[in-house]
Amino acid sequence: MNEIQFYENIPYDPERHERNTLDIYLPKDQEQAPLLIYFYGGGLESGCRQDVRALGEYLSARGVAVAAPDYRIYPEARFPEYIQDAARASAFLIRRPEWKNRRIFIGGHSAGAYLSAMLWADKRYLAQEGLDADGIGGYLLFSPQPTTHFNILRERGEDVRKVVVDEAAPLYFVRETGAPLFLAVAERDMENREQQNRLLVSTLKHFGYKGEVYFRYLKGHDHGSYIVPAFEGDVPELFPEILEYIRGRS
Repeated sequence: MNEIQFYENIPYDPERHERNTLDIYLPKDQEQAPLLIYFYGGGLESGCRQDVRALGEYLSARGVAVAAPDYRIYPEARFPEYIQDAARASAFLIRRPEWKNRRIFIGGHSAGAYLSAMLWADKRYLAQEGLDADGIGGYLLFSPQPTTHFNILRERGEDVRKVVVDEAAPLYFVRETGAPLFLAVAERDMENREQQNRLLVSTLKHFGYKGEVYFRYLKGHDHGSYIVPAFEGDVPELFPEILEYIRGRS
């Protein structure tokens, strides 16, 4: 295991909002390191980039760089502003000369997985930044909501339990081609989260999706226990699998 370098409070779009900063975890020898751009969860209304510290330190110590952006959250931000922030943070990182010709991955947990899924699904967000969503090395989506996010329903004044598939839902944009997907969901996940993710996988098959789809069902875990450390020094079950997934595609 190698030493790491840590850089914090890097602004990626300060004109838009002071919250738009990110942290980067780098392997000490990072000349060829792939990069994972990882968005934290929190229902689009809470969380911060420091929540990614355990994953950032774990992966960077093993040769994978990690960037952890903050993004605007509800109620100050409304749909689609947090997705636009995710696209802007991703573009800021991908355009940096040190990442030229590297493999770039985008992912996150829960609300962060929803943001990542929307970047994959609705190609317009990254296209507005001059990027091709299908050119990403892979999207790692851990317990995403593939239907319209419950907090967006709340913004609209609707029942947050409704299952809606519209332009705020990754499912709405399923197509035949795209980047590889790593989907994970837990046995004791949020209500209806497993079923919705299985529907996403089934819909991808129905469309004959040509990108690789890897689906991981984690028995014995709840919404966060497989990806969020329970205590200092804890290594959640999915960490080694994330590492091998990225290594195997880099």
